[in-house]
Amino acid sequence: MRLREELPDFPGITEWVNGQVSKADLAGSPVLVHFWSVSCYMCKESMPNINEWRDKYAANGLKVIGIHMPRSEKDTDIEVIKQTIAEHNLTHPIAIDNDMKTVDAFQNEYVPAFYLFDENLQLRHFQAGEKGLNLVKKRLFRILGIEEES
Repeated sequence: MRLREELPDFPGITEWVNGQVSKADLAGSPVLVHFWSVSCYMCKESMPNINEWRDKYAANGLKVIGIHMPRSEKDTDIEVIKQTIAEHNLTHPIAIDNDMKTVDAFQNEYVPAFYLFDENLQLRHFQAGEKGLNLVKKRLFRILGIEEES
């Protein structure tokens, strides 16, 4: 996806956990979409940050959506995915995308990957890899209109 492109819907989702959402449900809110996989160690390392932002900035309107992207056939086991969701306290909506249709809609190739959309659902920042979480946070603050924490 290119900057300022509109958030795609979530086509071909195998199953939703913690509630289903659509693009229409997210209109008017800043949205962080994170792609992850059960076999990705770096993804699991970034989950506490995602949970913190989800909880801390909900009052600022932030919506967080997780997309589980399998990296191998082994990663498509829905029970293992659900167990990982529970273990890491992912209480936001998680789309299990075993057919990679939403992955394709986002043109995503990476896990972890973070897509930050403004309230008009336009892409404002993309980051791959857990090392870029500070850049995601800076852009998140800008979109939410809050001062950076020191």
